[in-house]
Amino acid sequence: MSEDKTRWREQLDAEQYHVTREGGTERAFSGCFWDHHEAGTYACVCCGAPLFRSTEKYDSGSGWPSYWQPVAPDAVRELTDHTHGMVRTEVRCAGCDAHLGHKFPDGPPPTGQRYCINSAALKFTPQTG
Repeated sequence: MSEDKTRWREQLDAEQYHVTREGGTERAFSGCFWDHHEAGTYACVCCGAPLFRSTEKYDSGSGWPSYWQPVAPDAVRELTDHTHGMVRTEVRCAGCDAHLGHKFPDGPPPTGQRYCINSAALKFTPQTG
């Protein structure tokens, strides 16, 4: 096993590893953040890079945490994903290349985008003060 795989397997639980390092998806309505409403920042579970803020989170009804934009345009990378007989936009952490989820063009204003992200790919830091 490569050094990177060993490091990620030691750092992440089985679901986090499957989602972030193998491109998996958690079941809808099963993750800890799909119905989470606390103020704060959602970061990459692998490298800790800030990815999304609670102020841009909304209930899409999809069963996964959804955001209408990342904390900054360069916080995530977007790739074309041709798996499962579909063409989608995959979202990855720009810092460590972790698979986060997918982006769809059916979100709310002002961006019209829905970043549909796996809870297993995130960790949360509450807002202080």
